[in-house]
Amino acid sequence: MDISGSITALATPFAADGSLDLDAFGRLLDQQLEGGTQAVVVAGSTGESHFLEHDEYDRLLAFAVQRVGGRVPVVAGTGEAGTAKTIATTRRAAALGADAALVVAPFYVRPTQEGLRRHFLAVADQGGLPVILYNVPPRTGCDISPETLAVLRDHPGIIGVKEARGDAERIRAVAELIRPDFVYLSGDDGSAPEAMLAGAAGTISVVANLVPKAFRELCDAARSGDAQRTRQAAERLAPLIDALNCAPNPIPVKAGLAALGLGSAAPRLPLVELESGPALARLHETLAALAPLASAA
Repeated sequence: MDISGSITALATPFAADGSLDLDAFGRLLDQQLEGGTQAVVVAGSTGESHFLEHDEYDRLLAFAVQRVGGRVPVVAGTGEAGTAKTIATTRRAAALGADAALVVAPFYVRPTQEGLRRHFLAVADQGGLPVILYNVPPRTGCDISPETLAVLRDHPGIIGVKEARGDAERIRAVAELIRPDFVYLSGDDGSAPEAMLAGAAGTISVVANLVPKAFRELCDAARSGDAQRTRQAAERLAPLIDALNCAPNPIPVKAGLAALGLGSAAPRLPLVELESGPALARLHETLAALAPLASAA
């Protein structure tokens, strides 16, 4: 299974009454496939997974698997703060047809490196899906060290890492761990070009929700090692990536999707909709400027 290239961490569209908007989700999936997205993540943090009810998670993932129809891998977000819950969610995702699990480091509880090692090994042993580790310290309160990654990559069921730390030192350290059965995927849109030029196999992206074709072009350029073409593609996307940093994810990307007619701009509480003002106006302006790049044609 090849999970690489331009991978979108899908937002979960809601209707005006706050319920799942599967019609908008279907159109979002179609847009992604037409734009060249090479894998999708369903019910990750961008997809507000921890705000979904049990049956909503199942419906969303089953819908995505059916709509995609095997054309690209469907990766399910299955990480929870506890190991037993993570294993149970991963098993549900496997039963629903997911191809792999994206498992974030346990959040809030701040496990030690040994705790992280045991957690991920247990999920890989018992969850029933290939595991992609997800390291995002600002959100979880813990950091999967490169030394721990070097141990975890030896498990045949752990196939890669989404590394959201975008500093040069971490990019180099994780790039050194790459091998044929363990991929490095960037988890930070801003530093994704540098990570892919350093050897990352792709990027799990937020901005790709809005401009899948343009993000695929960036990934293709960076993965080919063409630094000049990568720089040009990154410069085109930089204003939109910067505009999305105006509020915590997924607040801004949902505002952008609403502008594209893909669901309500409102996330679920305690997150709130991006208010009218300079940040929203700038987001709309950058989206309008990139309208030609949003086309799949």
